[in-house]
Order: sequence, then C-alpha cells, then structure tokens
Amino acid sequence: MPDPRLTVTRQDTIAIVTFDRPEQRNAFDLAMWRGLRTIMHNLSSDDSLRCVVLRGAGEKAFCAGADIGAFAEERGTQEREAEYAHVLDTSMQSIRLCQHPVVAMIMGHCLGGGAGIATMCDFRVGGEGIRLGITARNLGVWYPYAEIDPIITLAGTGVASEMLIEGRIFNGREAYEKGLLSRVVPDDKVEAEAMALAQRISEGSPLSARYHKAALRKLRGPLPITRAEEEATSDFTRTEDFRNACRAFLAKQKPVFQGR
Repeated sequence: MPDPRLTVTRQDTIAIVTFDRPEQRNAFDLAMWRGLRTIMHNLSSDDSLRCVVLRGAGEKAFCAGADIGAFAEERGTQEREAEYAHVLDTSMQSIRLCQHPVVAMIMGHCLGGGAGIATMCDFRVGGEGIRLGITARNLGVWYPYAEIDPIITLAGTGVASEMLIEGRIFNGREAYEKGLLSRVVPDDKVEAEAMALAQRISEGSPLSARYHKAALRKLRGPLPITRAEEEATSDFTRTEDFRNACRAFLAKQKPVFQGR
C-alpha cells in the first residue's frame, strides 16, 4: 500500500494527492518517494480521471524537500544514495509521465525536492508569500540532471544558476516573473485558483489534453517526430468526442466529453 502520509481524494474527475506530514513541512523520506511513485502510476492508468492536483497538508508548506533527518540512514553511503537516487528519479518521472495534466497547488515552503515536484507538473499555482528554491548548496548535495532540466525549460540557465549556485529563494511574484509559476495569486486564493484551473481542464476533452501533454514532452525530446506520429495527429477524427463536440457546436450547446 502507498505510504499513509500520502492521501488521495477525488472531486468527480479530479484526483487530489496530499502530502500529509505537516509537522515536517511535508518533507519526503524514501518511503514517501516510493509511495508517490505508486500513486502517480495508479492515477495515470485511471482513464476516468481528467486532472491530478498535488498539494501539501496545511498552508505552511507544499513540500520542504527531502527529510534531512533521514539522510544519514537513507543516503549515508554511495550504495544507499544510488538506491535513493533511483527512487527519487522514478518518482519525479511518474509525475512528468502521468497521462493526465498535473497541477501543483503551492502554499508556503516549496524547497529542494518540493521545487522538483512542482517543476515536473504541467501547471504551478502559487501564493504571493511562498518560498520557492533549492537548498542543495547548503547541504553539500548535488541536484540530479533530470530535476535541473525542467528548471532550465521553464526559466532558463540563468535562473537555474541563481537557484542552484547562488541559492536564491523566490517569493511568489518573483517566481512568476522568472517563469517558475504558471500564475501567482494572494495566499488565501491559492486553493480556489488551483481547483478552478483543474476544473477547467476537466471540462475539456481528456483525449485532447493527453495528446497535447505527450506532444509537448515529445517535442522537447532528442528524437525527431516520425511519419507515423505526424499522421496520428488526425486520429481525433475517429473519436466520439470529436463528433459529439461538432454537433454540440452547431447546436450552440456545451460539449460533454466522454473520453472516447
């Protein structure tokens, strides 16, 4: 079973994953990374979903990163660190590769691995008073390549250097201006804005959302687009959702998508 400090609730077609360890500002130990990986794999395979929201319990932290108190036991040798790094990487990739759009609802501290989780999401909604950054330089640890890459994609090498080498911690407005947040709102509006975003996503075509998420990922990859992949862009014409949406448009009605 996934770690009990990770809870999953549903609001219709939206799944909400909560990092429920507020006494440690929702910091992750190895078991929680494993649990998040399992949860995200399970949610990705659930075609009844339209969107996944990640959040921290309470308002003081989204996730303060890895649990430093567990480092000696979990990362104290090269062998243990190799296992930890594998679990961390596969957990992060389970967010990026989830077939559904993923929204990060960011309140309070979003540091280290928490920032890594957020940058793996498709959307990041943060409060003006958040603290977003990476503390690797203060701990003498090295940030993985796979977690540096999305920072560069979002904000560029200059901002990545500020975070990793200088150790800058950004508030919400700064993070938005740097490109690290999709939108910034007053702290007391974060939950409402993130859930409204998730609801808008869930009202659209799930097949379209899944295709576009995969296409955006493919276009950032090292391999060229194949002829078969180009031709597959017309596959929407075979779906019930496309035909029903066209009929709804002509009838001046709002389409209801079934994901078929």
